[in-house]
Amino acid sequence: MKQMMNMPQNLSMNAPFGLPSTSNPTSAGVPVTKDRKMASAEHLVLDLSNPDLQENALLELSKKRELFQDLAPLLWNSFGTIAALLQEIVSIYPVLSPPNLTPAQSNRVCNALALLQCVASHPDTRMLFLNAHIPLYLYPFLNTTSKSRPFEYLRLTSLGVIGALVKVDDTEVISFLLSTEIIPLCLRTMEMGSELSKTVATFIVQKILLDDVGLDYICTTAERFFAVG
Repeated sequence: MKQMMNMPQNLSMNAPFGLPSTSNPTSAGVPVTKDRKMASAEHLVLDLSNPDLQENALLELSKKRELFQDLAPLLWNSFGTIAALLQEIVSIYPVLSPPNLTPAQSNRVCNALALLQCVASHPDTRMLFLNAHIPLYLYPFLNTTSKSRPFEYLRLTSLGVIGALVKVDDTEVISFLLSTEIIPLCLRTMEMGSELSKTVATFIVQKILLDDVGLDYICTTAERFFAVG
């Protein structure tokens, strides 16, 4: 299990911010560049509320989210933005069973999930994200069993959001996830998912076990203990 402590580098589960600039912050170009980036981010966030521009905005924001510092608070505090992202998610529920998800639908929702992962990673929005019970919207994706690529991509990206929550050691996060029965969903993924999905699911379970609340939960009944063991 020790090798699972380190997340795979090719999975974007780190906080969605670039490293601090090594350039002189007092130079004239830095504030201008920063303001220009934020203006671009604000414009794209506004586009999320426009059905005609939404798909492109999702794509651009998800691709550039590491370039936009403080994107998470902007997403959370912009009127209607989180609702628009959740609407993207629930819009594909009808095609989960029977499994009729197309690659285009999967890609679009995964772009929305990437932005939610951004919110889940940021210290200013993490608990707001949790208190709104937004992770529950992802659980139908983790309940799917189709091994087709669109479904696997959807499960992996959803696990990335949960992984972003547990990456920071916080008992409150662990308590919330335990109350929502995340363990059985992760165990299912560990059995039938791709190697990368199995790795992320194992990481989530391990982080839960490393917390005293999580360990106590698992050891409460023999059924839970042997399910994880």
